[in-house]
Amino acid sequence: MIDFYTWGTPNGRKVAVMLEETGVKYQVFPINIGKDEQFAPDFLAISPNNRIPAIVDHEPPAAYGAKPYSIFESGAILIYLAEKTGQFLPKDAAARMQAIQWLMWQMGGFGPMLGQAHHFLRAAKEQVPYGIERYTTEAKRLYRVLNGHLGKNEYLAGKEYSIADIATQPWAARHEWHQVDLADYPHVKRWFDIIAARPAVQRGFEIP
Repeated sequence: MIDFYTWGTPNGRKVAVMLEETGVKYQVFPINIGKDEQFAPDFLAISPNNRIPAIVDHEPPAAYGAKPYSIFESGAILIYLAEKTGQFLPKDAAARMQAIQWLMWQMGGFGPMLGQAHHFLRAAKEQVPYGIERYTTEAKRLYRVLNGHLGKNEYLAGKEYSIADIATQPWAARHEWHQVDLADYPHVKRWFDIIAARPAVQRGFEIP
């Protein structure tokens, strides 16, 4: 059994989708970030950066020891679950590295830059034209990168659906928040629609 600490954000949805896709048994512990529950001492012990998502695996692989094992950072959780279950991380070395590269691309760019666009467009107490221009422009650049890659590949790792797709699609699901029309990026839209139709993805998006 895995304890899953999360809230309804793109980063939380990555792990929710992965848990649903793999069929691992888990229980959800909602952490309401709107009420600052992520700063509670009990959660800090699991996630030292005070961010969701985080998991505690009560039956980790033997290499991790006999005690429950906690993991924070959504990308690390995806890699851990992929290795634990043998799913959604290609066995072929080149495809595996491609999946990891695009997972890092999402973690280092597609998530943080889109998150900044969300902030300046939706959450900032005052309009900051420089911030809006900077991050909406970068969001569109990242969509062009994604569109170019998906014009040559069915999925981010090539022909195989992987943790890179699982990590990236929930951020693309908020395209309207960063003033992006998927119709302008046809390869992204094709990819997005295929993933959004997966039953496990739909279930994951309902958590918590």
